[in-house]
Parts: sequence; C-alpha cells; structure tokens
Amino acid sequence: MRRAIELSRNGASTTPPNPDVGCVILDATGATVGEGWHERPGRPHAEVNALNQAGERARGGTAVVTLEPCDHTGRTGPCTQALIAAGVARVVVSVADPNPVASGGAATLRAHGVDVELGVLADEAASANARWLIPFRTHRPFVVWKFAATLDGRSAAGDGTSRWITGKEARADVHRLRAAVDTVIVGSGTVRADDPQLTARLDGVPAGVGGLTGVEAATGDRTVDQPLRVVVDSAGATPATARVRDDQAPTWIATAEEVGATPDGRVDLTKLLNQLYERGRRYALLEGGPTLAGAFWRAGLIDRVVGYVAPALLGAGPAALADAGVNTIDAAIRLDVTDVRMVGADLRITATPREHRKA
Repeated sequence: MRRAIELSRNGASTTPPNPDVGCVILDATGATVGEGWHERPGRPHAEVNALNQAGERARGGTAVVTLEPCDHTGRTGPCTQALIAAGVARVVVSVADPNPVASGGAATLRAHGVDVELGVLADEAASANARWLIPFRTHRPFVVWKFAATLDGRSAAGDGTSRWITGKEARADVHRLRAAVDTVIVGSGTVRADDPQLTARLDGVPAGVGGLTGVEAATGDRTVDQPLRVVVDSAGATPATARVRDDQAPTWIATAEEVGATPDGRVDLTKLLNQLYERGRRYALLEGGPTLAGAFWRAGLIDRVVGYVAPALLGAGPAALADAGVNTIDAAIRLDVTDVRMVGADLRITATPREHRKA
C-alpha cells in the first residue's frame, strides 16, 4: 500500500479535479506484476493502468489501491468492472470513496465474489489525497496559501514595491500552481496595490522548471483552463479598470453584501468558501495579501502552505503574514514540512498545518 501511495503522488500535479490514486497489482504468488496511477482527467484510472501492465498475471491476484475503485461510467468506464474482468480475486483499499456519484465499488466487487479489505494505511493515503478528500468532508475547497518573502520575512519593501522578490523560475512555478487549481483568491488591497491579472500563463515556460511535484502543477500541454478569480472585497471597491476584470478568465468580486458579513462588516470567509463549493469549486489558491492570509488563518481555513523564500534582505516593509490570531508563542501555528527544494535561486517550502484552529 505504501508503494501505491507513492505512485499516487506522481499524478498529483495533473489530476485535478480528479483524485490522486495509485494501484499495485500482485499475482497469485504475491509478486508485483503491475503498477499505475491516475495521470489526468479523461485518461485511464490507476487500476486500469496497473491491470494493463499486469496482463493475464492479474488473474487470481490482488489489487492494492489507495481509493475505493469507482463504480460509475464517466469519461472512462468503471474500475470495478475492469477488476472483475481481469479476474482479480482480492482488492485491498485504503480509503472509501466519499463521492456519491462514484462510490459503491466495494459492494459491487463483493457481489461478484471478490474479497475486499478496506482501511489499510487509511491515514497515510488520506493525507496524500487530501486535496481531493477535504472538500467532500468540509463542503469547501481545499485551500493552499502561496506567499513569496525575503529571508527576513518581508513581502514588500518599505516603499511598497514587491516586484520581483523571487526569480523567474519561482514565478514560473507559481503559474503552474495556478494552472492546477480551479480558483484563485486575492484581497481587494492587493488588487489596488499591484493590479495582478491572476491568470495561469504557461507559454514559454519549460515543463521541468523547479522539478514540480504534488500540489504544484506541471501540465503536459499548454492548454490551461483558467481558474476563477475571486476578489474578496467587502465594500465592492475594486476599480472598474482592474486587470482581474478583463476577459482572460472568469471573475467574482465577492462583497460582504452578497456573501454575508462578519460582525465587523467584512466578508465571511467560511460562507465564501461554502458558496464556492456550491459552485463546484474544489481547489483554491490564496494569493494574498498578508491581511487576507491572516484572516484565513484565524478562521482555520488553510490546508497547505507553499512559500517561496528569496535569498534577500529588506529589513523593513510589510511581513508576509499579518494578524493570524497568535498572541503568545504557545499559540503559534505549527506546520509539518512535506517538501523543501530549490527553484532557481529561491527556496520553496511546502507544509501543512498540524491542526486546523480558530482564534
């Protein structure tokens, strides 16, 4: 199962909005004869890829898969039927499928005489597939906070300038990250200060820059479905000329009046995410600025952090994160680092909060 979980990570940058799934096929003697993972929507699922590699050696064997095999026909056929047709005698699953459209695979397999075991290394598999599982459990998108800062934690200089803190390789990395999500969230202050376009632009970007894995998106072609651009703008003051209002991608100016307000009159972020979920949005990138990021942390709404740290010092200027509801060291938001690597001259750190918390 650990090998299947490892395989599932291979497609994590290209599978959204589908789940990240890995599969290992063992023959009747227990030898590995096939491996596969889900590569991208519309292409064969992990089980089919592994079965194709195993061929007849799968008959009488075992399929070890990180997510319950699907039991419906979408752009591909049901994995349950592929496993039954291949003559697999046993299926070992980590996590039951929470999607009501595709669930029921275990019951179908058992009805056809296949032995099914559920729950093997469930926590590890769920962690590897958190980007897809969390929205089903919370009814909100999975939220990644992206920030760029100097080594001393500044997101801009004292005069407000921030272009460019990081190098071109890190900026290309961010565009692939945007290409993987279906939603980009930004505050109205950032829109007024920087006038970002917030589109995913991959033309001329080498596919291998940064050695991207996991949440970071590396597409196999240059066609990108642009994410929904969401401006959190409590008072609806986003300028009519702002680049986020252009026709390059859809945009929602989310006001407190439309979404719902907190007691201080600001956009209720939990309601915002719930409404994004109702609109079919499952994977969001929070791009700033520090005030909005602090509000998301106070509400316990961040699931992953991707930070780009530049080897530079400013000594003054705004920090990458504003008030996050931490008043003492004992209340510090603790993170588990899952990946550290160089992206050009910059350091990229990927981490997850140890627990969700609210101030």
